[in-house]
Amino acid sequence: MIRVALADDQLLVRAGFRALLDAEDGIEVVAEAAGGRELLERIRATPVDVVLMDIRMPDGDGLWATEQIAADTALADVHVVIVTTFELDEYVVRAVRAGAAGFLVKDTEPADLVRAVRVVAAGDALLSPGVTKRLLERLTVGLRDAPEATVLDGITEREREVLRLVGLGLTNDEIAERLFLSPLTAKTHVSRIMAKLHARDRVHLVVIAYETGLVAPGWQ
Repeated sequence: MIRVALADDQLLVRAGFRALLDAEDGIEVVAEAAGGRELLERIRATPVDVVLMDIRMPDGDGLWATEQIAADTALADVHVVIVTTFELDEYVVRAVRAGAAGFLVKDTEPADLVRAVRVVAAGDALLSPGVTKRLLERLTVGLRDAPEATVLDGITEREREVLRLVGLGLTNDEIAERLFLSPLTAKTHVSRIMAKLHARDRVHLVVIAYETGLVAPGWQ
């Protein structure tokens, strides 16, 4: 059973999410909160696997709450999905750096919300080509001509190539197909890159790929 907490100051939004998720097999909403501090109190008292987190909330916004969760070793198994709008794009990279496993827009399809919960509960990152890539592109306008940062000096040319494809939103299987590798080899490359760059997860790798100029907005 995937245990979910909802953090949003709009009761109607929480009610809609609860109705959707509780109707799914293997998913249960076990906690709700209208603010960041209330959320932390609830998830410390009631274990959860996934938090659907709004950004703008009173008494501790979603970014602050995400940072607190990431810093608390007792909450190491809690995966945060930021639920945002395009008007709040400037906050997304900070959320990912804080430890968020992914993010959605509030007008996302119900099936995508359910998928997001299942994906991050399994320990993966939510890298939706239709959402994540667009948001990162909006955040990184102007990086096309930026030189690659020295942070990439410790990885090989092959690993840079793999990192670029991760930045474009490809899965391990898609990377393997593109580079004529086995899926296991592609997965090994990604794991080594994460270790060398001290990346928490796949979403963090996407941010690094954009911030270093290895991937630029509009690239295919």
